Amino acid sequence: MADSLAVTGDLRTEPWRRAVETVPREAFIPSFFRPVDGPGETLWAPVTTELVAGAELLQLVYSDATWVTQLDRRLTPEQTDLPIAGVPTSSSTMPGLVVRMLEELGVEDGSKVLEIGTGTGYSTALLSERLAGAAVTSVEFDPEVAGRAGRALRSTGFDPTLVVGDGIDGHAAGAPYDRVVATCSVRHIPTAWIDQTRAGGSILTTLTGWLDASAGLVRVEVFEGGSAEGRFLGTTDSFMPARPHDRPPLPDDLFDWLSDSPVEERVTSVGPDVLDQAVDWTAAFVAQLAVPGCQPLGISEDDGPMVNYLIDAELEAFAALIPQSDGSWRVRTAGRVDLWARVESKLAAWDALGRPSLDSFRLDITATAQTVRLSDSVGSEFAALPLGT
Repeated sequence: MADSLAVTGDLRTEPWRRAVETVPREAFIPSFFRPVDGPGETLWAPVTTELVAGAELLQLVYSDATWVTQLDRRLTPEQTDLPIAGVPTSSSTMPGLVVRMLEELGVEDGSKVLEIGTGTGYSTALLSERLAGAAVTSVEFDPEVAGRAGRALRSTGFDPTLVVGDGIDGHAAGAPYDRVVATCSVRHIPTAWIDQTRAGGSILTTLTGWLDASAGLVRVEVFEGGSAEGRFLGTTDSFMPARPHDRPPLPDDLFDWLSDSPVEERVTSVGPDVLDQAVDWTAAFVAQLAVPGCQPLGISEDDGPMVNYLIDAELEAFAALIPQSDGSWRVRTAGRVDLWARVESKLAAWDALGRPSLDSFRLDITATAQTVRLSDSVGSEFAALPLGT
């Protein structure tokens, strides 16, 4: 695995290569789920030592793949012998992404690191091998996930500081840290992470929104006074959202609200494919910046084609993209703002600037705002992120 990660360029330096060669990934994912192809919803088949031969299991463990380890915040592979439906809520990220992020973190001997999202503990073990366990603090939201990671870490001889709690709050008792790295995505960089990073230190995380359209891996340097700035690295990486930053349930009276709202309908040249990261990752990232409070919902009306809704409960607004028989699109909007007009405007501005790549974007942070900008050579302010705790 180390050889293959070196070939892809994810593994670049000797200290991290030694860590990869030392830490046994199978100790951290002794079992997991793999997706099963089928005509309906995705099913997840358990992979355990009882169901899969040892050699095949090791081959899967050491492939550059992400393996789901929990469904619906409670189900583990040991709880079923058959494929089951569910929403992935914890996983072991593909080693290539883990190692690439650790390389980008830029640690040095003696660095103190705060990791947000212990998960299986594999990345925590790599950090502990590279820096010594006393220099590593890792926070996990889910007590059961944290317990499994702790047992795996102890069984392999690592002893980092493990905290069960809300990673959005960081861990003030161990501050200040030289580096903060998150193995979950967030809607904005939490204030606690900035406050707990020493001046000159850095934070590495992925930013995403509730549309799950795209994400941007960003590294910012922290300055005195709590400000920070940095750039997006341009890679197409994503993580599960931090649970406190995950999208909330849609309102119970949603359908009454949708049907009761006065609507306008018009032609649009921008269809829902702009939200598809597989079509254009950066376009999806830009579109999501335009409507950071929106959630997606697909509704088939009167057994007709699927209508793609964007819903912002706080703004009490929605946009519905309606496919036409000739392949064009109409958009139906209602609420306090025209959500789709915001998407159209932001994409038009990006297009007018020559469709700059993701690594042309920057993130500026002050005590009162977090703003995504294009580099000075391309443009200026581009979008403000939602601010929270």
